[in-house]
Amino acid sequence: MVRTAPLTPLGVAALSLLVEEPMHPYEMYQLLMARHEDRLVKVRPGTLYHAVGRLEEQGLVLATGTDREGNRPERTTYEISEAGRAALTQRLRDMLASPVNEYPSFPLAVSEAYNLPAGVVTGLLDRRLQGLQEQLDFLAAAQDRVRKKGVERKYWIDMDYQQVMLQAEIGWIRNLQDQLGSGQLAW
Repeated sequence: MVRTAPLTPLGVAALSLLVEEPMHPYEMYQLLMARHEDRLVKVRPGTLYHAVGRLEEQGLVLATGTDREGNRPERTTYEISEAGRAALTQRLRDMLASPVNEYPSFPLAVSEAYNLPAGVVTGLLDRRLQGLQEQLDFLAAAQDRVRKKGVERKYWIDMDYQQVMLQAEIGWIRNLQDQLGSGQLAW
């Protein structure tokens, strides 16, 4: 079947898991959560089941069997198809090579912050800094855990990227707060 739209981030995550081994959507969900991949892609069990269903309709995954444990509902196991491997490869190539404006909310809030008093902005940025530092600490601890487990770095290089981006944002916010506090930036 012909794919009509690029893979969604959740589709990319699902296909990537199926490269590892065949599994059912709930197993995929559990693995994504155990790996804290919800930091990278919005994932919920229902949306994952729908994403896998769309991948199957597009011929990117194939159902390999259905099983049932006890009173649990039947679970269909899927594997990635050759078309799925090709689509995943192409989407990753596109994502890595082409910058895309993903419209995060923080730049919008910064651009409109002049609507609030400088003291309020500074206080809100203090709260943001606390949250960013917590994320940074979480990533540092997670990175330490995977290092100790001997997990190859290629599987967690996203943690390096996320830490650098958090550090850059923290630095930028602190600079802005300094400019507001010193009067260098008239408000």
